[in-house]
Amino acid sequence: MTATAAAFKGNADIGRLLDDGPYTTMQKLVVFLAALSIVMDGFDGQLIGFAIPSMIKEWGITREAFVPAVAAGLIGMGIGSACAGLFADRFGRRMAVIASVFLFGAATCAIGLAPDVLTVAVLRFIAGLGIGGALPSSTTVTAEFTPARRRTLAVTATIVCVPLGGMLAGLFAVQVLPAFGWRALFFIGGTFPMALAVLLFFTLPESPRFLARHQARWGELGGLLARMGRPMGRDVSYVDAAEQAVEKRAGFGALFSNGLARDTLATWAAFFMCLTAVYTAFSWLPTMLASEGLSMSVAGSGLTAYNLGGVIGALACAVAISRFGSRWPLVLCCAGAAASAFALQALNVGKETSLLIFGFGVHGMFVNAVQSTMYALCAFMYPTSVRATGTASALAFGRLGAILSAFAGAAVITAGGAMAYLALLGSAMFLAMVALLVVRRHIPGRDALLRRDRDQGFTGVLPPQNISQERSS
Repeated sequence: MTATAAAFKGNADIGRLLDDGPYTTMQKLVVFLAALSIVMDGFDGQLIGFAIPSMIKEWGITREAFVPAVAAGLIGMGIGSACAGLFADRFGRRMAVIASVFLFGAATCAIGLAPDVLTVAVLRFIAGLGIGGALPSSTTVTAEFTPARRRTLAVTATIVCVPLGGMLAGLFAVQVLPAFGWRALFFIGGTFPMALAVLLFFTLPESPRFLARHQARWGELGGLLARMGRPMGRDVSYVDAAEQAVEKRAGFGALFSNGLARDTLATWAAFFMCLTAVYTAFSWLPTMLASEGLSMSVAGSGLTAYNLGGVIGALACAVAISRFGSRWPLVLCCAGAAASAFALQALNVGKETSLLIFGFGVHGMFVNAVQSTMYALCAFMYPTSVRATGTASALAFGRLGAILSAFAGAAVITAGGAMAYLALLGSAMFLAMVALLVVRRHIPGRDALLRRDRDQGFTGVLPPQNISQERSS
């Protein structure tokens, strides 16, 4: 269906219109805006990691004094993630994204005025609510504006924007911290997402699937579909058969029935350990390097390299999974993450700086490759009736690992310095590897899918759409 085609009337399945239709420039622009929101999410979310060494020096306090501030932000992220879906279902995906971005931008700006650690902790909690809400809201927008054939790559690319934002935060911090100090880092860093929120208010449309649920807004939906190359008549009635089927889902207990218990527990463990490693780096890597005598700029470069490697690793792992399936790419990436962390223990932190920064880039490449693609594993592992519940529960359990990292990171740096810190990173990823080996339902590779389709007699031709439509004269 093109924008110049005749409009339709009758009953239209919005799911099929979106899933099987063209991928227009307008849709790509919406996905770009959603991805930009996640870039800002990763950007503001990691500013605290770059600022902590300067704040410790200015206020004359210990690393342990910042544990509540780091933990508060992570707790806020967990609550924000849990509440984002409820907010989006009530007020729309559009307002969920805009509100989340504006909230974490405003709270980040306010940190620049903080007189003490307690104020930082309160503001980080508020910022965490927005940071936690932005990721699920923006990925939902991406998924609901992208045809099914492009959806996996589009969602993965959106999630990859978290380490991309962190990488940009590192480059930004290297320039701002020495010249203007940590307060300017938060003032300027918070202004960016606030400006983006204003841009989103005027440019980001509501999700077609959300509009289809509200008959009073079907006129708005018709205009949106026309902009997406799917013109519809004024009297069209919209249904969403796929979503209605999903809503008839089983309860939480279904995650542990029909042979899913082992995979559910193993996936929870993998998320827990992987997010422990990720947020130990996000929150404490610059602080650890600074404690070893490195300059602020070099300490920040370690986390920048970690994020840059993460962007490369996540995309490469997604390609490998589509070709070979998920089991061995994920297991090998976990092994690479553990091995690289333990290998870094052999370096002289003070003298082999360049090699150290490169090593953290390699470690980040492997860790983020695992973290970013485990969402796809959950989507494959669970049937439609419990897919959203299964993925959300794994992420929620993983957030506990992120909160643990707030305490564990400071403790191991104080107790054993760089050696203990690297041991924590390596051990966490080794345990994540063990958990992923336990999982039975891994994504099959391309060859396995082709064999399955051939055995089932699938010819590659989809059945006609189940939509009752007729051309208007």
